[in-house]
Amino acid sequence: MSHREKLRQLELRMNEQVIGQEGLVRMLIIALLCDGHVLLEGLPGLAKTRAVRALARQIEGEYSRIQFTPDLLPSDITGSEIYQQHATTEEEQFRFRPGPVFGNIILADEINRASARVQSALLEAMEERHVTVAGKSWPLPGLFMVLATQNPVDQEGTWPLPEAQLDRFLMKVLVEYPSKENEQLVMQLVRAEQREKYEGISPGTDSAPSVMPDKLVAQQDLQACWQEVSRVHVAPAMEHYIVNLVAMTRHPQGVSDVLASYISLGVSPRGTLALERCARANAWLAGRDSVLPQDIKDIAPAVLRHRLMMSYQANADGFSADDAIRTLLETVVA
Repeated sequence: MSHREKLRQLELRMNEQVIGQEGLVRMLIIALLCDGHVLLEGLPGLAKTRAVRALARQIEGEYSRIQFTPDLLPSDITGSEIYQQHATTEEEQFRFRPGPVFGNIILADEINRASARVQSALLEAMEERHVTVAGKSWPLPGLFMVLATQNPVDQEGTWPLPEAQLDRFLMKVLVEYPSKENEQLVMQLVRAEQREKYEGISPGTDSAPSVMPDKLVAQQDLQACWQEVSRVHVAPAMEHYIVNLVAMTRHPQGVSDVLASYISLGVSPRGTLALERCARANAWLAGRDSVLPQDIKDIAPAVLRHRLMMSYQANADGFSADDAIRTLLETVVA
């Protein structure tokens, strides 16, 4: 089985375990191929955590879950030095105990529930790929992917992520309600899982799929995938399209005065790089060795929505970042 086939099989298995969220699963796979981090936003009970666990079960490595709460400390994430009472030398008196951030797939559950100090500790690790404790730097694993969740409705007792920190996430994925048909399949799947748990029997002829075997993708497979994605060709015309698309977020008056009144700040160069990387990964998953305009359009909302700062007028008129991106994709010619 080729590396691309393994990633497609990974997507298939996740879709069998996270029913009705095909867009979410595809974005998680693309972020994995880009070695990036994802912010998942959606109401409780929409399978955000389940999707992360389904991804972690199929990938070789260590899975860590951090529940963000108001009393969480940075050392609860990064780790701390522990005093050794019976140490024989002065150098051995303090031993570093790694925190849960030293994993491969990290679920940062309800990231906006912790203070800005704690958020910055995690986001520094995301950007620098190491943590510093007591003057010593400790590198993080080669495969290091943070999947953070947040609830967009309940804002009591939260610290919303500022725009500069949101920019560290490769993507922001919005998780929506499933359709009625998919919700019925969800009931069947959970019922089958409960039957296996409580009765220890196979689902048998139940329409819900059984649990798939673990660890489909090894870390060596992922490293090979990263190399293959890096070789996907991006033609100058596609580069020009990406740059023009981002430039219009900074100068929206080139589209219309109305759009200019809705966008306060455009996308940073980090967003340009993210758009190009994700487009290459999308093309690679489709079995192509070059990027097409549709690859850019497919991933543009997830890559750009959290990098656009909308004005008060936009919020008052109910004009979202997704509406702005849709307008730009309809206006900017590839």
